[in-house]
Amino acid sequence: MTTEHDVIVIGGGPAGSTAAALLAKAGRDVLVLEQEKFPRYHVGESLVPGVVPVLEELGLRETVEAAGFIRKFGITLLWGAERELWTVYFGDGGPWKYAYEVKRAEFDTVLLENARRSGATVIEEATVSEPLYDGDRCVGVRYTLGEQGEPQEVRARYVLDASGQAKMMARRLDGLHWHEDLRNIAVWTYFQGGEFFEGDDRGNILTEYHPDGWVWVIPFSDGTRSVGFVGPNNAFAKSGMSLPEYFHSKLETSREAKRQLAGATRIADYRATKDWSYVSDRFSGPGFLMAGDAAAFVDPLFSTGVMLAMKSASAAARTIDAILTEPDREEAHQKVYESDYRDFFETVVSFVRYFYDARRKRTEYWERAQELIDPVRELEQREDFIKLISGLGGQRAVMESTPITRTED
Repeated sequence: MTTEHDVIVIGGGPAGSTAAALLAKAGRDVLVLEQEKFPRYHVGESLVPGVVPVLEELGLRETVEAAGFIRKFGITLLWGAERELWTVYFGDGGPWKYAYEVKRAEFDTVLLENARRSGATVIEEATVSEPLYDGDRCVGVRYTLGEQGEPQEVRARYVLDASGQAKMMARRLDGLHWHEDLRNIAVWTYFQGGEFFEGDDRGNILTEYHPDGWVWVIPFSDGTRSVGFVGPNNAFAKSGMSLPEYFHSKLETSREAKRQLAGATRIADYRATKDWSYVSDRFSGPGFLMAGDAAAFVDPLFSTGVMLAMKSASAAARTIDAILTEPDREEAHQKVYESDYRDFFETVVSFVRYFYDARRKRTEYWERAQELIDPVRELEQREDFIKLISGLGGQRAVMESTPITRTED
């Protein structure tokens, strides 16, 4: 049996849920196919203010506030030539003073439930196996519901690939470009207890340079913390160490992270993932778009993953809605989406690469941020730095979170 919708969204993570909710609110018939059953665990727990305008667009700002996530007013770093702690506050460089440190199982469930409430049909435990084509145009997908389900076909006027690191369309098109200098591995676990920053700084992420990479410490509202190390994957492979040995060898040779975690208790097993940055050679094709990690992923140094997912999904929703309204202008709408998204993404990648050189003075990082997003120097260099790491700098028109507006078909 074949069913047809306006839009099929592959994946119910932050990108898929965001796009589905916005398209459904615009009156489109949307089907979301999510492989897992929510709530589900996910890494990437530190948000930046760039998500806030999308939360407002979704009508979820108050919901997220009420969820009790700890407020993240800034970032505290042990990085650069000065080798001392320094903090930047989001409110000094943008309209939103704080973001949040979240348990992704909770945050992502808020987004997915909102997509349902907005009118999208959400099917969980649905594994998409392949796209369906009519000639060179994507017209649907084939999926299986549960482990024993029979393959089913579903068709739509448009398909959004928000499959995350599965990168379904990009892999099938053999169009992935890997950032060789950012082939890292992340190893992390969770702790309770120890020392915390005081006052409003309590919710800050700690980002600490390490000679072999960098360490993160992310505090949560329940008194637990995510602690991880990111470094070159080949260094881990050559070390001959187990994940626990590798993790603790880095934590023990850190400075501020080690101080904060003195006396803390590890409360979870070790986890690891290969944080290999990449970008797809194309973000779209006849009948489909890609958003979030399905299109591109960058090293998590500035916690930009969820922000990129939600901003790109917001832009993808507007683009798909415009294409469904003006199908004869599909290619033109796709070009704008891809150009602006790629420009925004490459700005983030460029700055991550520059920042990885921890020998620089912090004023050099500020200067580089201004060169990337504010060459006419409308703001002070430090403000441009904050704007960029907040996920608010370098974006072009399509990446701005604005409601879908259109005339009726």
